[in-house]
Amino acid sequence: MSDQDFPSVTFGIKTTPMRVRYEDVLRVWQEADDLSDIADAWLWDHLMPIAGPKDGQILEGWTLLSALAARTQRLRLGLLVTSNRIRPPAVLGKIATTVDVISGGRLIMGLGVGGTVQPPDAGGVAGENPAVAEYAAYGLTLVPPAEGIARLEETITILRGMWTRDVFDFHGRYYTLTGNRNEPKPVQQPGPPLLIGGWGNRTLRLVAEHADIWNIPGPPHNTLDYIVERSAVLDDHCAAIGRDPRTLTRSVQYIVSYDDPAADRKHITELIAAGVTHVVLSLRSPYPPQAARWLVDQIITPVRSTTGAFR
Repeated sequence: MSDQDFPSVTFGIKTTPMRVRYEDVLRVWQEADDLSDIADAWLWDHLMPIAGPKDGQILEGWTLLSALAARTQRLRLGLLVTSNRIRPPAVLGKIATTVDVISGGRLIMGLGVGGTVQPPDAGGVAGENPAVAEYAAYGLTLVPPAEGIARLEETITILRGMWTRDVFDFHGRYYTLTGNRNEPKPVQQPGPPLLIGGWGNRTLRLVAEHADIWNIPGPPHNTLDYIVERSAVLDDHCAAIGRDPRTLTRSVQYIVSYDDPAADRKHITELIAAGVTHVVLSLRSPYPPQAARWLVDQIITPVRSTTGAFR
């Protein structure tokens, strides 16, 4: 592939708030807010550590996002991704509306199925499904994958209805709303862009039907070949419903190593060559000083120089 064949690409940053203080997350976000090469910033949506020791600080994602929205000016922002199993859909819609208003219209609505019944070693996570302990600790229930997909589809319908209509009723299989009123509406109309994270066939169908952005975890969770194969499945779903697949942003989360930026650059360049148009650079804690500037200098600028993949 020649340089001119690379797509335009945007870069984001993710601060996983596991065993890290609010002040450290805020520091990285405010650094990134001053760097135009970083387009967006992301948190996650877990209530307990899902890797390593079971103890340690975890800050709730949407509450933290609201605080960071008030302390930044430019960055698009969101959760990568919101678990559809933690909050009732209309409550989530009100929370998201509030964050979009606080941020002045910078929210990206990241959504995923959330906790479902999965066998060990599923989804690139070694061992038992970490959602089992997390959901048990917070009184939440895991559901079968098919039910999780169906619930996510209903949530999407609810969000779009309450974000655009003065009074909204919904009667689905899993959720019912009567006389929902959501004021103010989100700054962005008809609502914040929708990012759906996942890679299963049924999830990819939802992506084709509803999403503006598709996100999938990159290496080490999923190989380049697997991402390419899943992207082709998404293309097929788009073709089946008559959607131009080029209207979807293809996003990959990539965990940065700190100690081997050359290897990171190589992997990210390969992802871009395969058609990825949005790369979220995920930082492990503790975050080093000037972490956002380091990403720009060691990852983003060299990758753009090599590929010509500018915005």
